[in-house]
Amino acid sequence: MNGKRGLTPFFRFSFNSGYTGQMKTASISVTKNQLSALIEQVRHGETILITDHDRPVARLVPIVADEGQSGLGELERLERKGVLRRGHGKACGVAPLQVPAKPCSAVAALLEEREAGR
Repeated sequence: MNGKRGLTPFFRFSFNSGYTGQMKTASISVTKNQLSALIEQVRHGETILITDHDRPVARLVPIVADEGQSGLGELERLERKGVLRRGHGKACGVAPLQVPAKPCSAVAALLEEREAGR
């Protein structure tokens, strides 16, 4: 302790590398003693796996305020973690699809592209 009243030492997390990936986990006793701190982590988008003798029994996940925006909360969480980057609304510059002049098979089109050196 650093001498200040009311401050508890930061709780320890373990990181699973199995089927839970890199999810933060906390035992039932840590959850009971540090519930406020765990909920604060969940408010910031983290998911906490609660374990009893190293066996998963519950999961603390952030909830969405509005039912209609269920996907938006997940997108915001993934964006904060750096997993994805949202688009800016403008179409990207993709070359238009070339439609063959006459119907042909995919194999014939592939062979034609190879011969042309594209």
